[in-house]
Amino acid sequence: MGLHRSSGIILHPTSLPSPHGIGDLGAAAYAFVDFLAQSQQKLWQILPLGPTGYEHSPYTMNFSAFAGNPLLISCDRLVEAGLLLVEEIPPFPETNPGRVSFEQVIPYKTQLLKQAYQRFQQQLAKGANPEFERFCEEQAWLADYALFMALLAANEGKNWNQWPPEIAHRQPEALRAAQATFQGQIAYHQFLQFTFFEQWRSLKNYAGDRGIQIIGDISIYVCYNSADVWSHPDLFKLDSQSLEPAYIAGVPPDYFSATGQLWGNPVYDWERLKERNYDWWIRRFQATLQYVDIVRIDHFRGFEAYWQVPAGESNAINGEWITAPGFDFFETLKNRLGSLPVLAEDLGIITPEVEKLRDYFDFPGMRVLLFAFGGDASNVYLPHHYDKNCAVYIGTHDNDTAIGWWRQASDREKQFLANYLGDASPAEIQEINGELLRLAFASVADLAIVQLQDLLGLDNSARMNDPSTNAGNWRWRYESSEQLTPVSQRLIALTQLYSR
Repeated sequence: MGLHRSSGIILHPTSLPSPHGIGDLGAAAYAFVDFLAQSQQKLWQILPLGPTGYEHSPYTMNFSAFAGNPLLISCDRLVEAGLLLVEEIPPFPETNPGRVSFEQVIPYKTQLLKQAYQRFQQQLAKGANPEFERFCEEQAWLADYALFMALLAANEGKNWNQWPPEIAHRQPEALRAAQATFQGQIAYHQFLQFTFFEQWRSLKNYAGDRGIQIIGDISIYVCYNSADVWSHPDLFKLDSQSLEPAYIAGVPPDYFSATGQLWGNPVYDWERLKERNYDWWIRRFQATLQYVDIVRIDHFRGFEAYWQVPAGESNAINGEWITAPGFDFFETLKNRLGSLPVLAEDLGIITPEVEKLRDYFDFPGMRVLLFAFGGDASNVYLPHHYDKNCAVYIGTHDNDTAIGWWRQASDREKQFLANYLGDASPAEIQEINGELLRLAFASVADLAIVQLQDLLGLDNSARMNDPSTNAGNWRWRYESSEQLTPVSQRLIALTQLYSR
């Protein structure tokens, strides 16, 4: 993928300010795009946009790899569309504007979305909506997803393999009966997806008109309790009787955890996928590229070899590496889709085989400055080792903020960084986030992307995700668009100084 030297910011839409308890696709999103454009940035990187379940992780607990998260639908845009009245929107009981309280947000927004759906139904009763009908016809994944969500609610959120056996095993007559029984709920979920993607398309077009490209995110794995696994169980390594995962995805012990990470996702049956010419993955990329400009593949190394752990293990230590058909997969994808605008998340245990796969397809990799100062001058994350064809980050959504990291860094790491910057001691470093920001922008890497938290100089209370713990992640948000104004000039100065 040919890159132009540029820079941008990581910010998930949930982290935008909003009067409705969670960031959404309303006014603050457009204000953020304006901020990027005014600050001469070219990239906005987001996390996966799918509907989230347990602990609200956009990576491991999505109900669909294709759908959008209804919680991101802007109530104010629904008012503009005539689907809600201003007086129908009660004040959100905000207790902490810097954190998303999902426990409050979900019932609050669900009630408003159902009101909007009722008015949408009233409009349909007066005449057809060609855009809605076209959306439902074109999105091949939508029928299974809408039925899955209706059945999930009817079965009180239980995993799909605990539903009535004829539904779990997708017997055609049982599915037809369920479609008739839950026709109203199915239409509701179709409406939510239509509305989400209409709002997202509008925002993306607004960004594109201002020279901002969206870097989207494909999480390599999907949630077990999802429309994807329920509708395509043959594509995953499941027990044939219980339909439970036979193996669980994760990574062995690494920087983030001494016992590895056990993600809970089922692993793919790559032999079966290959037999079908990777049709499900091709549809997934096609769907994603409708709504983003560049695709960041999370856990890219899993396409060369993946860590599978037998189901029932309490941690990820007792797993094994299984080879995946990465070359064949990406060659097939390229033949079907043409040039692949892919950014490879090549962090963690990266072997020469993974690097060969990445470089063969000319995918830019990632470099993280917070990983750079724990070793010596040979550390590949130090800027003097970068190739142009990569993206440099201070930290990703999985890292602490720069200030949070600095406060916990070892004396050796601090001194190494001071030496690298040309300072005699760590005490001479006045603003660690600013120093790392400069290192990123000055590097030879074609892309420099920073978390908004680091641009704003926030401590670890603003951390988005800590992979070593499940609870309490994915909740940070900034409180007001006015917070962005003071940092715009710094971005402009660095962008101009380092030709980004």
